[in-house]
Amino acid sequence: MDLYAAISLRTIISYLLILLIFRLMGKREIGELSVLDLVVFIMLGDIAVMAIEKSDKPFAEILFPMLILLVVQLLFSYISLKSSKFRKLVDGSPSLIISNGKINEKAMRQQRYNFDDLLTQLREQGIIDINEVQFAILETTGKLSVIKRDNKAASQHKETAFPLIMDGEVQEASLQHIGQNQFWLRQQLRKRGYEDIKKISLCSYKNGTLYIDQSDS
Repeated sequence: MDLYAAISLRTIISYLLILLIFRLMGKREIGELSVLDLVVFIMLGDIAVMAIEKSDKPFAEILFPMLILLVVQLLFSYISLKSSKFRKLVDGSPSLIISNGKINEKAMRQQRYNFDDLLTQLREQGIIDINEVQFAILETTGKLSVIKRDNKAASQHKETAFPLIMDGEVQEASLQHIGQNQFWLRQQLRKRGYEDIKKISLCSYKNGTLYIDQSDS
């Protein structure tokens, strides 16, 4: 068989087989993939590349691992449906990042989740002030689920909240935005009983009000 015809045939068959496997795995958004799904996706991609490039090897020999992955995926998916313990072992558990407006830094460290990640995901949901948040849960998919406070005043004021301190480090750019300096910031902190900036995990400023979260470590 002509080389290009063989590569074309391998590509089409690989595509159809991967499509079949994805359909059998069920409908999910990319951002909602479990760890198990992600591992299968990566391995399938590598095997498909080998199937197309290794034209000197028998096609069935290369496609066999795809079928093994399909069987393993279906088996694990079935076990996950039946066993919550297995599902927790594979996918992990949701983490409570904010509870009653208080940031859970221990949970953030366990999930390798930093304040930049937190603030970014809050902004993506239209939240610019942590004071607006009652609870925030980091799902096993990496998505942040947020429950806002029942506060009409919070929804009426949409001014930007500037992070002045993050992980014990002063954010000079934010201080410049509000027309203040470190001396002013330290004064405000001392008035509230905070002497050591290094012990502050997050401090933000909005509408003349400081939100301060002290490190729990």
